Amino acid sequence: MRSILFYIILFSHFHLINLHSQESNSPFSVSGVIPSLTMTANHFPRTEAGIGALMPWADRLWVITYVAHMTPTGSGTGLYEIDNNLVIQKHPESVVGTYANRIIHGPSNQLAIGPYLIDTLGTVRLIEEFKEHRLAATMIHLTDPDNKLYYLAMEGEFFEVNVHTLEVRELFQLMDELIVPKGSKPHFKSGWTNHGRVVVANNSYYERDFNREWTAGRLAEWDGEGEWRIIEKNPFTEVWSSHAWGQPMIAIGWDKISVILRVYINGGWKRYRLPKGSKAFDHTSATEWMRIREVETERALMDCHGIFYEIGYHTYGNELWSIQPISRHLRVIPDFCSWRGMLVLGGNQSTPMKFGLSNDRNPLAGQPQAGLWFGMTDDLWKFGKPAGTGGVWYETRVKAYEYSDPYLMHGFDKKSVHLYHDAQEAVEFTIETDFMGDGNYRIYKTIGVKPGEYVNYNFPDAYSAHWMRLSVSKGCRATAVVIYN
Repeated sequence: MRSILFYIILFSHFHLINLHSQESNSPFSVSGVIPSLTMTANHFPRTEAGIGALMPWADRLWVITYVAHMTPTGSGTGLYEIDNNLVIQKHPESVVGTYANRIIHGPSNQLAIGPYLIDTLGTVRLIEEFKEHRLAATMIHLTDPDNKLYYLAMEGEFFEVNVHTLEVRELFQLMDELIVPKGSKPHFKSGWTNHGRVVVANNSYYERDFNREWTAGRLAEWDGEGEWRIIEKNPFTEVWSSHAWGQPMIAIGWDKISVILRVYINGGWKRYRLPKGSKAFDHTSATEWMRIREVETERALMDCHGIFYEIGYHTYGNELWSIQPISRHLRVIPDFCSWRGMLVLGGNQSTPMKFGLSNDRNPLAGQPQAGLWFGMTDDLWKFGKPAGTGGVWYETRVKAYEYSDPYLMHGFDKKSVHLYHDAQEAVEFTIETDFMGDGNYRIYKTIGVKPGEYVNYNFPDAYSAHWMRLSVSKGCRATAVVIYN
């Protein structure tokens, strides 16, 4: 009996040593962040370091980074691969650049990420012509999808590429095609192909846009044959579509007052509005690569102006049926994906910047760095409670009884609306709500506002609906700001 007890104790001792050894070999992590997986740029030139795209492929997680502008103003980053043991290495074919594009080309079974094409064995080919282009998006080709892809660069260059020969041909300069104001800075951010069209987004937005001197942002589409068509002249950051069920095509942008949500359903574009989680995102360079991605099977996440939303693929009754806020955050999340049962968020944690010998834009920031966050999808509900500011009008010329865009109410707390106008007589603001989300609106409340008067209305704590919209009884410049706390 003593010998049996001895072997049990001995086995337990070695088992504990083995567990301790396994734990000591695991990478150190803090709240989902693994410091050993940080990607850093060099000290000179002082630049930005952000994670442009993430993609599980060829039994590893591929990561591309971006610096500010291109190689003259950045160095040290590139293409990385992370294996199943969470060991990171930079790929030998890696080049420095500004890249934030990724898509799977199904017919050739290749991952297009940055200026690279990667097969299922992990073999990397570099598209030489793209080394000095800031790549924003890669899209399925409209007329030759088996052999070609479209590429969009931030300066508005629109290319097609043969995925076998790597032959590159520039098709358009979109700054010219979309009649973007001369002198504005191009900042194309995204593109997608579905429903027989390619849709692209340019998020140019500076002080002259804010002051309504011009509108440089664009959401536009092309059918592969004719001319480009401008859908909207406002800054847009992302275009995405499912290829299952209702196949809504979704584009997210913003203007002075709120987030703009455009949805292509059943052959037409619809327009909605959402709150801004933070106005810190209200600038071309501050809206870095907001994305919509599938993270659980047939369920997508949308990161938009500091708020995460869940998005469904299905559309019923000509409406986007499933959209709900999850949480608010201040992180810069250029891309995210599912990998090995985890949700992985890319980051951009430090942005020193230096142009020339003396112009250091951020001397309080040290070496540029970007890290990854690992967790579960449901961990996002532990972030900040959904909240934000927006509305439907801001000193906007409105006609009598003309409906505003629908504004999202569902999933937010502590709702209030703030009203005023410039008319010389009283104006009635009518609030209608669609509590089912099926486009069926009913009058909720009418509020009279006298000339020069400001009125706010607090919704009851227990009240919610899916969407609200407003109208006025007289033509005027109206303001209707909605705050969720």
